[in-house]
Amino acid sequence: MTTSRARRAPEEARRLILDAAASLLGESGVAAVQMRAVAARVGMTDAGVAHHFGNREKLLAELLRHGGRRLRDALQDLLTSWLDHDADLLEFVEALHTLYRDGYGELAVALHAAGWRDPGSGMLDPVVDALHRLRPPGGSLDDTRLAVAALHQAMATEPLYGSDFRRSAGLTGAAADDSSAQVRWWARQLHSALGLRPDTAPGPRDPGSPEASGPPARAPG
Repeated sequence: MTTSRARRAPEEARRLILDAAASLLGESGVAAVQMRAVAARVGMTDAGVAHHFGNREKLLAELLRHGGRRLRDALQDLLTSWLDHDADLLEFVEALHTLYRDGYGELAVALHAAGWRDPGSGMLDPVVDALHRLRPPGGSLDDTRLAVAALHQAMATEPLYGSDFRRSAGLTGAAADDSSAQVRWWARQLHSALGLRPDTAPGPRDPGSPEASGPPARAPG
């Protein structure tokens, strides 16, 4: 007996395919993201998936962009949290780390090695802008961008290479395998590179307060 398949709107079908591909990526890595596996997970035929994305390479490229959109949404939520609740910068670093730990770091490296390049730019501009406003007067905007770029690079490659690099520096066992200390270290380095106090995070300022006239002063010492 043949089971009929539900007809879905194109945008819904694309979303379901990308969500299924993202789940496979997070569970088992890039190698698990195959057209047949994705089709089985969403109840489609291989041809149905190919109809929406063409082939596996195009699906993987779109999956990476899907990850970028997830990251932008997460960052927007995080920036709102900063503005509303004085959230710590560590939360931003952890958000980057979490995204790439779910397989997007491996995906980005695999696509880059295959020759794919993302022409987009400025994904972290809201973060750069928010942090630059907190720097001491005269700070270079390019330095802020470089600091955020260095952090982004580190978080993207941490799931693939972090343990190996920690072992190369003499850390062993759980200390090498656990990324949490490294994530906290990067949050401290971002504070230091931008000249922020360790307890400083983006947040609202009373227009009548002394702080409203400029960024916070550099910490003593």
